[in-house]
Amino acid sequence: MTEILFYHLHRRPIERALPQLLEKSVERGWRVVVQASSEERIDALDAHLWTYDDRSFLPHGTWRDAEASEQPILLTVNSENPNSATVRFLIDNAPVPDDAAGYERIVLMFDGEDEEALALARERWTDAKAKGLEATYWQSDEQGRWVKKA
Repeated sequence: MTEILFYHLHRRPIERALPQLLEKSVERGWRVVVQASSEERIDALDAHLWTYDDRSFLPHGTWRDAEASEQPILLTVNSENPNSATVRFLIDNAPVPDDAAGYERIVLMFDGEDEEALALARERWTDAKAKGLEATYWQSDEQGRWVKKA
């Protein structure tokens, strides 16, 4: 059964939160797709993931790459799954894919300071529950650790 995780970003931008979650995914051997709503965001994330931490490396590429199917982390604006990922991250209000049931996890990250993003996350929570998906809600504590709230 697909698990959908809602990550409420509060005083922590996606540029800090996403790489840490991607590192954990790679450590666990998971293949990942990160879907954003714009090519500009994908380009910015692509550059950021190469430089965000001098001590770390996240192997990744974009859907435009010839070797997209080989990437452990694939950045895209599309709903396809060319690298056979089992985990899909959705950022910037990217839509939940029609084939959500084909993933082990859908990770929906939303900006807690954005009223539109909050409203959309609430809608998606209700929809996930109605579809019988296992939904959990996470928020970071003062130390930056993720805490399960629901």
